[in-house]
Amino acid sequence: MTETRWLDEREQRMWRAFATMRRRLDSAMERHLNGENLSMADYQLLVPLSEAPGGRIRARELRRLAGWDRSRLSHQLRRMEQRGLVGREDCPGDARGTVIRLTSEGRSAIEAAAPGHVETVRRLFIDVLTPEEIETLTSIAQRVLARIAQDTFGPGETAGTDAPVDQDPGEAACPG
Repeated sequence: MTETRWLDEREQRMWRAFATMRRRLDSAMERHLNGENLSMADYQLLVPLSEAPGGRIRARELRRLAGWDRSRLSHQLRRMEQRGLVGREDCPGDARGTVIRLTSEGRSAIEAAAPGHVETVRRLFIDVLTPEEIETLTSIAQRVLARIAQDTFGPGETAGTDAPVDQDPGEAACPG
């Protein structure tokens, strides 16, 4: 058994400040989105759908991009489908596959929410950082994400949360 490497005072102060900042930023984002009749979970799925060619992504790719388990994605999609934000389609050429489609209501919702969301991110986070701090924080985040991916998925694998959606919906989303 290895000995616990306790945080020193400086490390503990940084960790607690970071954890508190993250929780309060998440709460602020959630409050803004609630005013737009969306949740943060809705937004997390609407963004990649709105950026995907044709507004369509295979469900397993959307799950990978969101970093969610299958059950969470399924429940969230059901709620969003009931509200008319997304639709589900069978994947041609793969009877087991499902494609998630952004509806016109979903596109309207993300287009209405995005400007205020970006302004909230900018006002509460981006604008309080210097350009150098933005570069440093980006580097830190990438290293931490790489470590998490390595611990979770093994060497050479990624969690996929930073991967761009650049696939053709008729080909890569549903190989036939």
